[in-house]
Amino acid sequence: MTVIQLLPALNGGGVERGVVEVVGALVQQGHRAIVVSSGGRLVKQIETLGGEHVCMPIHKKSPVTLRTVQPLRRLIRETRAQVLHARSRIPAWAGHLAWRSTPTTARPAWVTSVHGLNSVSRYSKIMTSGQMVEVVSNTVRDYVLKNYPDIDPGKLVLNHRGVDPDEYAYGYRPDDAWLDQWYRDYPQLDGKFVVTLAGRISRLKGHHDLIDAVAKLCNRGIAAHGLIAGGEDPRRAAYFKELRQTVATKGLSDHVTFTGHRSDIRDILAVSGAVVSLSRKPESFGRTLLEAVRLGRPVVGYDHGGVGEVLAEVYPQGRTPPGDTSALAERLACMAMGKTRPPAPTDAFPLNDMLERTLHLYRDVANAPQ
Repeated sequence: MTVIQLLPALNGGGVERGVVEVVGALVQQGHRAIVVSSGGRLVKQIETLGGEHVCMPIHKKSPVTLRTVQPLRRLIRETRAQVLHARSRIPAWAGHLAWRSTPTTARPAWVTSVHGLNSVSRYSKIMTSGQMVEVVSNTVRDYVLKNYPDIDPGKLVLNHRGVDPDEYAYGYRPDDAWLDQWYRDYPQLDGKFVVTLAGRISRLKGHHDLIDAVAKLCNRGIAAHGLIAGGEDPRRAAYFKELRQTVATKGLSDHVTFTGHRSDIRDILAVSGAVVSLSRKPESFGRTLLEAVRLGRPVVGYDHGGVGEVLAEVYPQGRTPPGDTSALAERLACMAMGKTRPPAPTDAFPLNDMLERTLHLYRDVANAPQ
């Protein structure tokens, strides 16, 4: 098969990492894997795996994106693609226009994935337009069925995200060279109970709740340190400035660290005292928490959406009422004082299952009458 995946950019994040993993699985089984995006840090990884990247500006919510329709249509015909798979709304609109305007004899199967609990609108509904629609959790499936009641439930394909058990091995510890460099770069973390929130700097991620919880821990005499590991989005510079001002106002400049973008998240999770997911808006899945649990690290997450779904499966004691920073601080305090048992080894949500379901979906939809 030739499979084309569409997404806005390749700078990091769960969706982007999943795309890279699917590219590896396709190439390994002898298929052709093409990714179309505006570019980013993960392009080299795709090419190293044997995939192909085509750079197009399909990331802007602007009429300019319509200029990509013709190049996409040409790409579909030149590659004789069997599957066109959109993973985000803007690329889906461009991709769908290109797909519909391709002659039926050359038209690939049209697949969409709902990776998030997007606003309910005609704009978002494009993600349900696929001949088959992949949903990444039960939370997402329920959300789609509730908000788009006209969709055929039979075309929804549940495919939880997965984690590589070899990469995220239980009890993994970084090597001495990494540890030496880490504590040279961040000596303030040495000997502290480090609470890590990993992900993009976005208002939805709950950074203020982490800062509040760290303040409560410090007031109890616990040597806690908040670690915010994620890149700053230039479009959210005001929010990043707001976070720094909050840290300073609360007198926590020595207790909260911003690392910026990191490519060594696995190592950071492995040396954390606890890992948290604090999005006030329910998320579609809880991949970072799943990775931390796989490593054997304690986690705390707000008990809603995909995060609650994952925690119920792998670490129920980490579930916390959304927005309750007092309960959050209490759970973290118990972890800091060794009163909470760390996660047991788990084989839940393996990466291979996700990849096998994805390739099975591609084969099924490519072989179905168009």
